[in-house]
Amino acid sequence: MNKTLICLALSCGTLMPAAATAAVSVSISVNLAPPMLPVYMQPAPPADDFLWMPGYWAYDDGYFWVPGTWVMAPQRGYLWTPGYWSWDNGLYYWHRGYWGPYVGFYGGVYYGHGYYGSGYSGGRWQGDHFYYNRSVNNVSVTNVRNTYNETVINNNTTINRISYNGGQAGIAAQPNEHERRAEREQRREVTEEQLNHERGARSNRTLRASENKGKPPVAATPRPGAFTDREARPANDDTRPTQDRPRARDARQPQPETARPDGAPAEPVNKGKRRKPKDEKGDGRKGNTGKDDPEAQPPP
Repeated sequence: MNKTLICLALSCGTLMPAAATAAVSVSISVNLAPPMLPVYMQPAPPADDFLWMPGYWAYDDGYFWVPGTWVMAPQRGYLWTPGYWSWDNGLYYWHRGYWGPYVGFYGGVYYGHGYYGSGYSGGRWQGDHFYYNRSVNNVSVTNVRNTYNETVINNNTTINRISYNGGQAGIAAQPNEHERRAEREQRREVTEEQLNHERGARSNRTLRASENKGKPPVAATPRPGAFTDREARPANDDTRPTQDRPRARDARQPQPETARPDGAPAEPVNKGKRRKPKDEKGDGRKGNTGKDDPEAQPPP
């Protein structure tokens, strides 16, 4: 029987509402590794200024899946740093997610949809509104008005579905300078809306790993708690969804200017198709076709 150790927490809940600043981050530890991350399609945001919270495995007498969902930030300009599991000396510890002006360390876990191990490339604040990066989000122009298109190259991240940091089988990642800075910034803990979303997942037996064998029937929802919404998405086969399967991406922490509220949205990288240069007479050399390197991406 697995023994659960409650550390620095008042209940078994993985998410806990707290004061405006976070003094501790570890809330629970267990001696059983969390399952692999499921693969799922991201539903479209319900309206402007909703931010993506990736799904994760929580624990309460066994692991259960908390579906990814679109949530409102507790204040303008704040971004979500996902929680993550880490291994240390035979136990797996949960580090709670939090809100802040910068994205901090989340264990190097490849959650997808803009969270590619470090930093966030899914969008940015500009003034009072959030702008969505179309290259990594499933956005609909009928629901949101503020979008941009930015392809970022990643040469540093190993992409897999491992859901924890540390140990021989876990992700080997350490916080960089920008992520350490984020931990020192003023930040806020999970909102009541996020907490209620996890409570709803906890009470749904179909979301327990013991029932769904690591493939939850509801892997993502358009809003917190909308488990039966027609836009809710199940876990699918081990291939990355189209909108989350672009060229290799930059999983490095974005520089502060890309995450600040006053950062302007980037222009599309390619406004049109690149034409193939014609061969020059007498040269015989062909121009660059402009095709991308067909680098395959395994699932998260």
